[in-house]
Amino acid sequence: MILFPAIDLKDGRCVRLVKGDMAAATVFNDDPAAQAQDFEQAGFKWLHVVDLNGAFEGRSVNAAAVEAILATVSLPIQLGGGIRDMAGIEAWLDKGIRRVILGTVAVRDPDLVRDACKTFPGRIVVGIDARGGRVAVEGWAETAEMTAIDLAKRFEDAGAAAIVYTDIDRDGILTGLNIASTLDLARAVAIPVIASGGLASIADVRRLVEPDCAILEGAISGRALYDGRLDPQEALALTG
Repeated sequence: MILFPAIDLKDGRCVRLVKGDMAAATVFNDDPAAQAQDFEQAGFKWLHVVDLNGAFEGRSVNAAAVEAILATVSLPIQLGGGIRDMAGIEAWLDKGIRRVILGTVAVRDPDLVRDACKTFPGRIVVGIDARGGRVAVEGWAETAEMTAIDLAKRFEDAGAAAIVYTDIDRDGILTGLNIASTLDLARAVAIPVIASGGLASIADVRRLVEPDCAILEGAISGRALYDGRLDPQEALALTG
């Protein structure tokens, strides 16, 4: 079980949103690279980084902050937000990003995701963000008609390294992960699933290490780490 600390980037700073609302951003660190270093020193084995501006604008906006993180830590990083074409995917992988997360484009251009999975095996993650069970795109500003499971099944045989499944209704509000929906998705496809949205406390981590969650690759934690509600050492002692 991998616990991924999240670094969400808005205007070059490390922030957390509430249910994806850019107007409800709380700044937690003006120096994302320093934040990444703190997570590395705490013992985390991965970083989950999202370019929030990029997710809304459809292009990489916080590239300088991401490059500073790459230059500061040696942890493998998965990056999402605004990466919408093969050139962008290749550019970030060449710069040292371990895995690229494709979200909106998974809905808009599934063939691109399939091509990327074939071209870069093991390095493409599908980001599925859902509100009320329906897939949301364009930085969560639009909701599509398909369900999260329908979208996941599109890529069952594509060779995706993982799926990051985010319950938008829980994101940033510390009400606990939506374990039931996450497990439903994980059971529906063979692709490893990462839980995201709402991880609030050590109780969530304890739930993640119960036997039925063994099919999950891991979970992402954001606000709980920044607020001090989740102690990294205690959480990592459970997840191994």
